[in-house]
Amino acid sequence: MIASFTPAELRNALALLSSPGLIRLITEIDDNGPIPPRRLASTLADLSAHHLRRTSHVARVHGLVRVAPGVGLALTEAGSELADFYDATARWARRHAYPTRVCDFTSRLQHSLSLLAPALLADRTDGSRRRAGVDLPSAEAAMDLAHPRALLVQWLNANRQVTVLLEAELVA
Repeated sequence: MIASFTPAELRNALALLSSPGLIRLITEIDDNGPIPPRRLASTLADLSAHHLRRTSHVARVHGLVRVAPGVGLALTEAGSELADFYDATARWARRHAYPTRVCDFTSRLQHSLSLLAPALLADRTDGSRRRAGVDLPSAEAAMDLAHPRALLVQWLNANRQVTVLLEAELVA
């Protein structure tokens, strides 16, 4: 249950979690291990230096990554659990060809989070499980989406710090 979150807090958290830079950073570290010092720019070469600094700062402030001495940028427990949520959500999206059969990982996650957002906000405001007019690929997809949704609710309840919108995030 996410009743303790305000709609604004949920929107803040979902905006943060669907940030392309954050998705890339968390999944890169999850897939390949810590990013050595001064290797972030070459690891995520398609992101600008400003975007990388902002993303890594926001991830550190929200407790998703930490700088491990001699190792580099590593996931915290919260970051590792977020990576598990991202993986489960991407598996759901690939299984149901959402949003399309061919799509990159980041876009799949962003579109899937956009499906989860109205449901979480509806749960928060009126207890319903409406999908707010979003068409899912099938009834099976709607049922299967319950697993990523449950993981997200569990993660949000354990990581309330992501509901706080930081001034650095407003600058985007």
